[in-house]
Amino acid sequence: MSSNKTNLLLAYYGDDFTGSSDALDFLSRAGVKTVLFITPPSTEQLEKYKGIQAIGIAGMTRSMGPGDMENELSEAFSALKVAGAPQVHYKVCSTFDSSPKIGNIGKAMEVGAAVFDTDYISLLVAAPALGRYCTFGNLYARMGIGSQGAIHRLDRHPSMSKHPTTPADESDLRLHLAKQTKLKVGLVDILELGDDKIQNALKRELDKASQVVLFDALYPDQLTNIGKTIDLAGKSKIHFSVGSSGVEMALGAYWKSKGKLLNEVNWADPGKAKPMLVLSGSCSPVTSGQIQYALQHGFREVALDPVKLIGQGEGIGQYQKEVVDKLKEGKHVILHTALGTDDPRLAETKNLLSNQGVAQEDISSKTADFFGRALGRIARNVAEEVPFKRLIIAGGDTSSKVARALGIEAVEMIAPLLPGAPLCKAFAQDSSIDGMEVNFKGGQVGAEDYFVKVMEGSFER
Repeated sequence: MSSNKTNLLLAYYGDDFTGSSDALDFLSRAGVKTVLFITPPSTEQLEKYKGIQAIGIAGMTRSMGPGDMENELSEAFSALKVAGAPQVHYKVCSTFDSSPKIGNIGKAMEVGAAVFDTDYISLLVAAPALGRYCTFGNLYARMGIGSQGAIHRLDRHPSMSKHPTTPADESDLRLHLAKQTKLKVGLVDILELGDDKIQNALKRELDKASQVVLFDALYPDQLTNIGKTIDLAGKSKIHFSVGSSGVEMALGAYWKSKGKLLNEVNWADPGKAKPMLVLSGSCSPVTSGQIQYALQHGFREVALDPVKLIGQGEGIGQYQKEVVDKLKEGKHVILHTALGTDDPRLAETKNLLSNQGVAQEDISSKTADFFGRALGRIARNVAEEVPFKRLIIAGGDTSSKVARALGIEAVEMIAPLLPGAPLCKAFAQDSSIDGMEVNFKGGQVGAEDYFVKVMEGSFER
């Protein structure tokens, strides 16, 4: 990717597709014209999208080991560096999903530090609009983004503390990162976010030789000053930041306060979709509840059986036919791989892959790869038989695999549905998915009526 002629404000790499569309959402809401690509775009690709102010790459590093992450990110970060944006962001989940062996955020920081000549790395994980709060370095999360669920310290969160791949066992992000990197992490705490205080606190941390500076945040109005601080760091050289879509919220809020962006973005009403297809590779209890709610309100389900797909090597044709038949009846269909963390299919999949010689540390990524490709192939084939308007893809670990199997090149936001999960238009040349409305939903996103609301296109905006 050579340096493009557009006036880019920001470029980012997301560690999975749902997280990448989260950043797309908040940039677009702020009035920043953004296109999210599957792979680093070529000059020819960029020229197809006029007036771009930000670009994203929807990656897959959340399910990778450190070695694969280093290879992937060295190439991707180098491409983003050439793009010429003053701000480059490594976008991670707002629940900081990572471990030393899987999705190592510390490794991403080390690669970013090597590629970008930045004075320090900004770390902002709090995202109040998503129910994510950071105080004195500790992360708290509401149960269900876009819901009114209870707020829990991360290591006591009912869902994240039991995550099947990266269970949260430490809420202090500095201690969490200490297991992943030797980079020194400083803190600008919740009491230091005022105009003068934030600059003094930053200077203090840099004087202490902190290579990464974590910013607390509890309220949305605290993000503007953080955004100003991050923006200032990119005035003379590229600034590299790591964190949730709080980074986009903070920069967007500051840019708006300076009159750099449009004050209002008008979105067309997406209206009701019929029929609609949901692909779920999520094992989150939140997603499980949403599936159960949808089934009680007229949706139909098709459950993928890992024994048939992996163990017996049967094709996907039978599942494709089931989905087509139900869609032809005018029913909304949910094709899923699990219903919560207790679904026996999870253990069956793990055992099957283990028996095939897959190492324990690789089972998670192999599972995401297998089911992601299966879900994508089924949906792409179904779309060739039955035209449907809207597609939901649920699950952070499988989303990038699904998007690639669907043949998607890029997506652009066309309407806000829920903070962090926009409705997008898919650009997928030579694919039955081209032009379709797609929505990527992380496992923790939404209240129990989420799928019904997306089908109706009735979220308050």
